Amino acid sequence: MAKVELKKPVVDEIKQYASEASAAVLVDYRGLSVAQDTVLRSKLREAGVVYKVYKNTMLHLAFEGTDFAQLDSSLEGPTAVAFGMDDATAPARIIKEFSKENPEIEFKAGVIEGTYYDAEGMSVIADIPSRDVLISKLLGSLQSPIANFARVIKQIAEKGDAAAE
Repeated sequence: MAKVELKKPVVDEIKQYASEASAAVLVDYRGLSVAQDTVLRSKLREAGVVYKVYKNTMLHLAFEGTDFAQLDSSLEGPTAVAFGMDDATAPARIIKEFSKENPEIEFKAGVIEGTYYDAEGMSVIADIPSRDVLISKLLGSLQSPIANFARVIKQIAEKGDAAAE
């Protein structure tokens, strides 16, 4: 069997993830123990992030013709990729949080919703709260004036009732 035939299923798998992902984050995982890697994988899985280690040539072939082709210059050395399926910033956020206790893992680069970011950019992206957190903050800020307005109206109504008596 030719080498190309062996590579095709792997390349197709990567292409499938890439077609569904809104983000791909490349990391250098050198120095992580199996236990550390297992913890990271678990955290990423809980957030709906697909985290895999592939050969750089496979990633290169699969990313050809996609937004993720911008990552080609970072495909050197040991590389793991985290695909953000639901939340584009989740891979970066989780990896950065994990790296605080496990400095062996380092960002290489990433593409978030079509835009390329280097390692520093990925670190900045990681500080953006999740979509759910942003929505809850927005709703909280919208509810606050409404609640205050309702209290004022109630107080006016109560004063009106007291004056009528």
